[in-house]
Amino acid sequence: MKWFKIISLAVVVTAAALASTGFINLKLLKKANADAKGFAVVELFTSEGCSSCPPADDLVAKIEKETAGTPVYILAYHVDYWNRLGWKDAYSSADFSKRQNEYARYLHIQSVYTPQIVVNGKTEFVGSQEGTLRNVIRAGLQKAAEGALSLSVVKSDKNEVSVKYTAEGADKNSVLLIALVQKHAQTKVMRGENAGHTLSHVQIVNKLQRVPLNGQSGVANISIPKGTDNQEIIGFIQNTATGAITAAGRAALVPEVSANAAR
Repeated sequence: MKWFKIISLAVVVTAAALASTGFINLKLLKKANADAKGFAVVELFTSEGCSSCPPADDLVAKIEKETAGTPVYILAYHVDYWNRLGWKDAYSSADFSKRQNEYARYLHIQSVYTPQIVVNGKTEFVGSQEGTLRNVIRAGLQKAAEGALSLSVVKSDKNEVSVKYTAEGADKNSVLLIALVQKHAQTKVMRGENAGHTLSHVQIVNKLQRVPLNGQSGVANISIPKGTDNQEIIGFIQNTATGAITAAGRAALVPEVSANAAR
């Protein structure tokens, strides 16, 4: 009986401590959002074929909701190397697996894994580690950005979008990356490690296009994959020598001209 009381007390104290830590982290994250000098580009590498991935997907969905309207940019890349193990992820692409391997080289990691998160091209960790994610986002928001990026959609139809950009602080090693991002989706998985589960996704990258920065401003034309909707544009400037991301921005997939005419 005494042992039971001692163990129960320990459990209560531990639970209270964890709850307190989560509350403090949430308060600190909200304060960092309000005082943001910088930004946080959160890149999740995930797969519907990986049983460890749904908790990471749920975590970024929670963070995405909490940080709405702030300079936190979430990108979920579905890699394709899980496809051979029983379930083909409809959102997966070899291009996203290639991007994850680029990070392995930048960050000197021996092998890739899922779920993995990379923040601002500099810090990587297991994608379901909530405390780590919150802390790294807070650090990114508190650090002044090295550059600036402005994006706006000037033309859009069902096949193509034209994005006007203005970039500041880019050097000779910089490239602009523009992502077409689907805000949310659900999939009922029939086979593989997640068979029988309905998985929810947010911020799904449908396409990632590299744009050479030959000047501070320009227009990039991006084709829209068939069958995609409910999208936004997220762009960021990345140093191709180090992987570090120096600026980021977003734009709604609504043409600037049409939006002005509607007012």
